Amino acid sequence: MLRGTVLRGTVLALTVCYALTQAGVVAAQELHEPSAPARLELQEPNLLVPSLHASALMLSMRIGEAYIWPDPFADPPRDWGAHYEAAFTQPPKWDSQARAFEWDGDPWYINVIGHGLFGSELYLRARHCHLGVAGSLVFTAASSAAWEYGFEANGVRPSGFDLWFTPLAGLVLGEGRYWAWRAADSVGQNTVRGLLKGILDPFGELERAAGAPC
Repeated sequence: MLRGTVLRGTVLALTVCYALTQAGVVAAQELHEPSAPARLELQEPNLLVPSLHASALMLSMRIGEAYIWPDPFADPPRDWGAHYEAAFTQPPKWDSQARAFEWDGDPWYINVIGHGLFGSELYLRARHCHLGVAGSLVFTAASSAAWEYGFEANGVRPSGFDLWFTPLAGLVLGEGRYWAWRAADSVGQNTVRGLLKGILDPFGELERAAGAPC
């Protein structure tokens, strides 16, 4: 009887040990087994919003040009054909003998400040709409070409300086504005946060408040 009791106790102990061992093995496997990679939710690029934004911006600029500099930007439509012909049959304006940043005949502040802000606005809107750095740069370059050869070419020939400076300045200034705008999210005070984001991206904030998705 004693032998049977000992045998049953031994079997029970071995069973418990085996169960504990298996539980430990399973736990260890779960601990070391690589978990399934988390799905990265990528936001879909939106080309419509920055395109509409750029079109409205350039139309406003073109109207402003015609008001401020009526000669040649307010020339009658009958003269547009000759201007467009010159734009597409002659090289962009570039005078290497002119002063720095005035190689196209425009004052330096229009070329540097004006086109720098213009490029950064185009770039920032595309960046906010998930086109990425490269996509936003391509969008800015394409929009700059559309401005030079489409909106403005019915008044003057395209500028060789503006064609490359606008997207380059857009990349530098626009990317800086983008990250500063994102950093503003860390500001705890709602009014200050809204003020900072409005200063960094005024048109974008207005459009998002009106329902734009990006």
